[in-house]
Amino acid sequence: MPSTTVTVGSAVGLHARPATIIAEAAAESGQSVTIGLEGEEPVDAGSALLIMTLGAEKGTPVVVTADDQSTLDAIAALVAKDLDAE
Repeated sequence: MPSTTVTVGSAVGLHARPATIIAEAAAESGQSVTIGLEGEEPVDAGSALLIMTLGAEKGTPVVVTADDQSTLDAIAALVAKDLDAE
């Protein structure tokens, strides 16, 4: 599966709002998507609660892995974006 490292862009990290937006996009993709801190066990990106357990703050590098490149690109873009600014 393709993967990429991306820096968390949301101002307060992957808390409830960004985690929910990312989880909904991952679930809607119908693909297997994981997200995790570098060097640690990844979690299912389709679960906002699991994403929040990472404790990833703004500027934290995280690894996103997905079944296909287009899904990977979409989820990585969401992680890198400040989803609190919308």
